[in-house]
Order: sequence, then structure tokens, then C-alpha cells
Amino acid sequence: MSVLIRSTFRSVLRCSMHPKVPRAGCQSAGSHRQFFNLFRKSNSKCEDDLFHTFSQSPFPAVRARGDAVRSHAPCPVCSSTHDHTLKEKLSLVKYECPDCGWPSHCSEEHWEVDNEHKKYCSRLRQVNEDEHDLRSGRTMREFQLPGPQAYEEAISFANWDLFWYTRGFPSMDTERSRRHASKLLTYPLTIGSVLHQNSGLTLNNQRVTLEGSRSLAALRTVLHVPPGAPDTEEAGATKPQIRIFVLGARAESSLPPHVWEQLCMLFPSCHFHIFFIGPQVSLPKPADQSVAQSSSCSPSGNTTQKPEVNWKPASEYVPNVYEPPTPKPIARLKRTRSSIQLYGVPSYTVPYSPQLTITGIRASYSEVHPQFQETFDPYTDAFFLFSPGFGFPSMTSMSELDGEPLLQIASPSEWGAVVPALLTTRCAIFVTGFSPVDVERDIRSLEVAPNVVGEFEWVITPGENAFGSEKWEVADFDPRVMVRTNWGLWAIRGKSRQIRENEQHHVF
Repeated sequence: MSVLIRSTFRSVLRCSMHPKVPRAGCQSAGSHRQFFNLFRKSNSKCEDDLFHTFSQSPFPAVRARGDAVRSHAPCPVCSSTHDHTLKEKLSLVKYECPDCGWPSHCSEEHWEVDNEHKKYCSRLRQVNEDEHDLRSGRTMREFQLPGPQAYEEAISFANWDLFWYTRGFPSMDTERSRRHASKLLTYPLTIGSVLHQNSGLTLNNQRVTLEGSRSLAALRTVLHVPPGAPDTEEAGATKPQIRIFVLGARAESSLPPHVWEQLCMLFPSCHFHIFFIGPQVSLPKPADQSVAQSSSCSPSGNTTQKPEVNWKPASEYVPNVYEPPTPKPIARLKRTRSSIQLYGVPSYTVPYSPQLTITGIRASYSEVHPQFQETFDPYTDAFFLFSPGFGFPSMTSMSELDGEPLLQIASPSEWGAVVPALLTTRCAIFVTGFSPVDVERDIRSLEVAPNVVGEFEWVITPGENAFGSEKWEVADFDPRVMVRTNWGLWAIRGKSRQIRENEQHHVF
């Protein structure tokens, strides 16, 4: 009998040491210790439970997105056999692929003959399951953000894995958790990974130029304490405020403040003032709306808003056909105050913590630039433009020469007056793109933009952003078009000027 017991124990021990690898999406928070959880009932939600065709989804927002795709996306088989100039002949997608759940073709017959769909199907299914997982109601461990960093513990910015490990994040047990967490943190981490002295962008890997090293060194002298001194909140008592201007802000302006507070954790001795500026900035809910009515936990909420908020219920999905929609109003915090008297446009300010102040301004940057232009300092200020679309055609401005749409970087109603104004500040301008094509398109637009050509120098050469989102974003006008938020990164600043005066050189 004792031999049988020892044999059974060895078998169980071997199983605990070499557990079977669960299918993606089936791993629960308690699955790390297989032996001790041998007799515990699993509460995990398997991958099959997350897959639904869009029309059969239990969530209204997902069903509404399926309707948006069906009303905008053409059938790929029909578009390959018809004249593209005759858009009325193209059939829209109606048939939902049983493998990925997306509306993909106009009929089952076209789905069966389209061999190209195999290239996109697995990725579309991944996006489908990610959207259902976010709404599944499970405890999102990947969204449990850590607190302040101990000053003797160094943070690595080599990649997402090393960052999560050195910052003490919960273990990312599945690829799905990685995608969720990277999408949430890509905006503050892109900023932090560029500005921090441990950044992976250096002269050695040829991403940072000589001029760029000067700009980054100027910022880092304020962001960090002298070598050997403890990098604590008390050490920043005499430091000037660091201002981060996020221009053309959209989704990043609707992130909860505690997500942006992760930026402060990287620089414990700094006080950040983040400005979200753009016509699509998310403003707080009206004062008479309860914070508890936030739809962040209820995807099917029908909270009624005032007309001036310009917000639709979450069940009504606005397709991302060309220009992303304005995010929903954000929760009004205790110390939120209106700043319309200060800036003259719809705006608010939240002193969230002693280290973080957030200001949102819903207006084009050119409207408020005169209020800031005399205050900029390359040692304390930086601009970030997340996927600005410089190289896209303007929707409002036409060329007087040929009647064709101007590029957005040349359009007076978009970036035409903004980028030249930014170059005059001599502050670093950091720009991201959602794909290699998008990065190249934006950079090529610099070569033809008035008052930009020859007026800038490189700070960071174009390349991949180590802290771009790992989650794929699918276009509603064509599900085959997939991109990743903040995939690429580059930076410029206003060009240095040298003049000779009394036999001395002065560099501006």
C-alpha cells in the first residue's frame, strides 16, 4: 500500500512540475500553482466562449460594429472583378465568416472562392475574441497597475516584457493579456520610454542624432536628479514643472488619470502638467451627471447626456471610416474645474495628484498657441503627436493650382499653421505612426509642406516603437486593413541657426 501511495504521489508531482499548457484564453488567475489547485473548481472562460459572429454577439456595441462594417466594407471578390471607379457596382459584405466572425463577403459563394481571406482570418478572429474578452466581466488582472517604484530599483525600457517585470506588474500569462495591457499603456509609456535616461533610443543604435542627444539631454537634466541622489518626490521640491503637450488628442484624452499617473512613477521627483489639445478632446461629463454612471463598466449603458456634450450612447457605434470619432465624456473627478475663462475655449483642469495635473482643451492648437508661445522652454517642454496623419489628404482644404485636396500638414485648417509654430519653439516634437506605411507617408509630407521644408532637424530617426500597442485595430471600411497604435516613432525640432557677430558664433 505504501508503494502505491508513493507511486501516486510521484505521478501527481510530475504533473505539477510539467503541467499541460492550456489553450489561449483558458488560463485563469489561479492556474499558476497546478498542484495546490488540483481540486479547486476553475472559473476560467475558455476561448470558445469568447467567439461569436458579430450578428450573434451578446453585446450591443459589437453587434452595432458589425452593422457598421456591413454598411461600409465592399466585398473583396467583387472589388477585384469590378471597375473601382464605379463604386455603385460594388456589393457590400453581408456574409459572416464562420471562422473569424467578421462580415467578410457578399455571399457564401464568394467566401468559398476567396483564398486570400486565409491571410487575415486568424488575426480577425483574434480581434473578435479580444473585444468579447474585454466585455466578458472577468477580473482584468492586466489592468491592475503597480504603485510607486522604489528609488533603488531600476526600470528597463528594452521591451514590454522587461518593463512589466522591472515595474512589478502582474504576470502577463496570455498573449491576450499582453495585448490588452499594451493598448492601455502605449500612450504614457511611449512618452516615458523616450524621455527617460534608460531609454533604448540612443546614439549607439543610430536612432538618436547628435542634435537629438542635445534636446534629450536638456530634458533629462530636469527629469532626473543628479547621480547618486535619491530620486524621490522630496527631491523635486525646487524643480520646474514639466509640460507635455499632446496635440490632436483623441483616445489618449479619455484615458483615466491613474493610467497617466504611471508616467509619474517613472520620474518620481517630477511634476507633470499634461495638456490635451485638439478639436476631439474628451471633456468631463456635466457637473450634474453622477460619476457612477460612467459607461466604462457597462458597454450597453444608455446614460442620457446634455446636448452640448455631443455624446451618443455606447450601443451606437460610430464607424472609424476616415476620422476617429470624439471619445465619450470622461468621468468628472472631485477637483475638476472649468478652464474656459483661462483659455477662451471649452476646457478643464484636474490637479489629480501632487505630481500630475491634466488639462484638456477642445480646440485647434493654432487657436491657443498665442497663449503659450512666449513660455516654451526646450528644457521643460515637449510635444507629442500620436498618429497625426500629416500625409493624409485634407477633408476641408483644396489646392488653388489643381483643385486636389491638400495634405493635412499643408492645410490651413489642420496642421498647416501648427507645425511651423512648433518648430519656432525649438522644443522636441515626437510623432508616432500606426504602420510602416503611415510613418513613411508622414515623413514624405515634410518634404512638400510650406514653412517646414529645410526648417527642421532630426532628433530621433524613424523606426519601430518598442512600446507600441500589440493589439490589432481593424478598419470598418475594409476588415483587411489592420494597424497597431503607435507602431512607429520619430522626432524633429526647429533647425539651429548660426550667425557671426563680433567674430563669435552663436547657435540658436
